[in-house]
Amino acid sequence: MTTTGQEIHAAESSPVQKMTLPTLTAMVIGGMVGAGVFSLPARFGVATGILGSLIAWAIAGTGMLMLAFVFQNLALRKPELDAGVFIYAKAGFGDYAGFNSAIGFWASAVAGNTFYWVFMTATVGAFFDGFGDGDTFLAVAISTAGVWTFHYLVARGVRDAAVINRIVTIFKIIPILVFIVVLFVNFDAGVFSDNWTAYGYGDLGGLDEQIRNTMLITTFVFIGIEGASVYSRYAQKREDVGRATIMGFLSVLSIFALVTLSSYSVVPQPELAATRQPSMVGVFQSVVGDWGEVFISVAVIVSVLGAYLAWTLMAAEVMYIPARQDDLPEFLGRENEAGTPITALVVTSLGVQALLALTLFVSDALNFMLDLSTCLALLPYLLAAAYALKLGLTGETYEGVAAGTRRKETIVAGVATAYTIFLFDAAGMKFVLLMTVLLAPASLLYIKARSEHGRRIFSPTEMALFALIVAGGVIGVVGLWTGRISL
Repeated sequence: MTTTGQEIHAAESSPVQKMTLPTLTAMVIGGMVGAGVFSLPARFGVATGILGSLIAWAIAGTGMLMLAFVFQNLALRKPELDAGVFIYAKAGFGDYAGFNSAIGFWASAVAGNTFYWVFMTATVGAFFDGFGDGDTFLAVAISTAGVWTFHYLVARGVRDAAVINRIVTIFKIIPILVFIVVLFVNFDAGVFSDNWTAYGYGDLGGLDEQIRNTMLITTFVFIGIEGASVYSRYAQKREDVGRATIMGFLSVLSIFALVTLSSYSVVPQPELAATRQPSMVGVFQSVVGDWGEVFISVAVIVSVLGAYLAWTLMAAEVMYIPARQDDLPEFLGRENEAGTPITALVVTSLGVQALLALTLFVSDALNFMLDLSTCLALLPYLLAAAYALKLGLTGETYEGVAAGTRRKETIVAGVATAYTIFLFDAAGMKFVLLMTVLLAPASLLYIKARSEHGRRIFSPTEMALFALIVAGGVIGVVGLWTGRISL
């Protein structure tokens, strides 16, 4: 994201700081273009050839575009729901569903921030062996220092972080565009032809399997699509929220697809698959020489630092808002004298710290954190899409609206809902169970919040959902203990 918690709080008392369409669009682009784009060549190279990648981007593009339309439609149909993505789950399916959506989004941001540190130290590992693939003791120690340095800066009140992130967005987009142009200038027709299906290089499985194996990375790089809606109450014009989401999404989809195709145009699929992450570095170096390694590596570090700052603020905000609305315990809604949601920030930094420690025991820390972050983000996306579908089917908010409009928006919501369900299937049961391992104990926060205000803790339906989550968490813990679920 490109907006700070401090700017948000200031905006509450200063209407002049309302966000324009370009600012909202930059939030969407800045939120999605983080570290994931730099890992695309190898992640696709491991899974598929050009044909599979084109189909994968078409599926992901269509599915995520439908999700973008969902956020656009919800912004118009429910303008009063302006507290972030979780509020749609709460409005549609009750307080406990909203709580799980908020926790899922927060945990996704924490796992994503951990991925950023692993990714950055893995980049440095190309120059200094001690950092390895971002999962060595030295890498974790340096990352830990970074986590708490950023924590200190944010806690003190980084009021110009929005400006910093606009600058960072520019500086990370330019190297990516240079990468695309240089690779297409060096287009190798023979390599491109051999990479079309990549069947000659070994068994990648059937086309359907290849496409399924790309789904998590295509979803990860689009996390942030909800950027404009999270802070929608600060838009100058409500309709700008939807416009910014669509404009930002289409821009980013073009960039991601071109990075993938340009990589296939110069490097054979087996070499792509074997390229060290962040793989854009190795691919560019193979074309232009050693200076390319430094050029893209600097871009990675700039991008990751900017993204980390933005998502740290986002994660704290996602805990702060529900706490202020009595959906999380009161202590998470506390601010310090700088206007920073300090308790939520502390919990967020501790969460990143815990996952950094876990990377010492995970076999492939980089891809594990990427996949975990993606799977956790699917829950709030699914519930938002399902809420839009519910509105369309029941006709709520469609009084006086043309039947064709309602039908179109219902179909869009239906496709978005089906797409997110498909992504859960693509992720596999392992990550679904790991998600419940996090959600089950987190439910204690919900119980505490309800108790603080003397509310009934669970309705019968919510009790059934709670029991299902706890059962999944128990199965997940047993699976981890016995080794049936490997990290």
